[in-house]
Amino acid sequence: MLTRGIYKIATSIVKFILPFISKILIKLRINRRVINFLDNQSFLANNYYNFSNIIKNLIKEEKIIALDVGAQGGFNSDSFFPKKYNVFFETILVEPIKEEAEKLKKNSKYVIDKALWSSSKVKSIFILENRLGSSSMYEPDTSTFKIHSIKKKDYNNYKVTKKVDVECEKLDVALKKLSIKELDYLKLDTQGSELEILKGMKDYSPLLIRAEVHVFSMYKNVPNWSYLLQHLYNLDYICCDWRGIGSHATRIPAEMDLIFIPNYKKEYGKKLILENKKKFISLMLIFGHLNLLKIVSKELNLELNSQVEDLNDRFFF
Repeated sequence: MLTRGIYKIATSIVKFILPFISKILIKLRINRRVINFLDNQSFLANNYYNFSNIIKNLIKEEKIIALDVGAQGGFNSDSFFPKKYNVFFETILVEPIKEEAEKLKKNSKYVIDKALWSSSKVKSIFILENRLGSSSMYEPDTSTFKIHSIKKKDYNNYKVTKKVDVECEKLDVALKKLSIKELDYLKLDTQGSELEILKGMKDYSPLLIRAEVHVFSMYKNVPNWSYLLQHLYNLDYICCDWRGIGSHATRIPAEMDLIFIPNYKKEYGKKLILENKKKFISLMLIFGHLNLLKIVSKELNLELNSQVEDLNDRFFF
C-alpha cells in the first residue's frame, strides 16, 4: 500500500512538471528530438529481458526459418531485435546486387542472388553507389525528397549511378529450389517492391512479417502502401506494430517498418498459430510483444510459460 501511495504521488508530481519541461525543450528546439528518443526507448524496453532459456525450452534444437529480403550487411544487421536471439534462426538471405551477394556467401549457408518479384522476369535495379542500401527496382523521385527531410546537399547520395538487369523469380519458387518447406519469419526491405514480393509468396505463410513501407514514397510509381496492407489483410494477417524510419516533414512517419502476425480472430490465422505455437511464442518474445502474446495465448489456449505470464510489457511503462 505504501509503495502504491508513493507511486501515485510521484506520478502526480511528474504530471505537474512535464508541461514546464516541455516549454523549456521547445525553447531549446529539442522537444521533438527528446520525444522521438523516448519513443524509441519504449520500443526497446523489453530488450531488458532475456528470453533465451524460454525459447530453448520451446523449440529445442529446431530453428526458426527466416527469409531476409534486402539482406545487405547480413541478417538482423540493424539490430531490430537483440542479436542474442540470432542463434535461434536458420537464415536465407536475398541480395540481387552481385558484389553484395558474394560478401554474404562467405558467412551464410543460404544466399539467393536473384531478385524476388511477383513473376519470373528480368528487371532493372537502379543502383545508388553513394547510398547502396537505397538502390531499388524503382527510380528515386527527387520531387518527394522534401517530405523525407533530405537536404539539397545530400541529393547526390540518391543519384542513380547505373542500371543493372537482374533475373527475378517468385518467393515460393526460390524457396522450393532450396527445399525449404516452411517459412516462419519474413523480412522485406526492398525500397518499394515489397508488395510485388508478397504476391509471389503463394503457399508460404510466415508467423511474423516485417515489411518496410513508404507512406510517401521517395521512388517513382511505387504502389500506395495501403495496397500492401490490404493484401496482407486479405491473407488473414493483422498489423500489430510500426516504427518510424528517418526524418520527415509530416506529422506521421514518411517511412515505416510494419510488423504483421496471423489474424488470430480468423480461422486460418488461428490454425496457423496453433500448428506452430512454439515458434509463434518464440517470435513474439524475440520481438517483445508481451501483452499481445498474452491476449492471443488466452484466446487460443497456447499455455504460456508462467514466467512469461508474470512479466510486464515495459513498452507501456
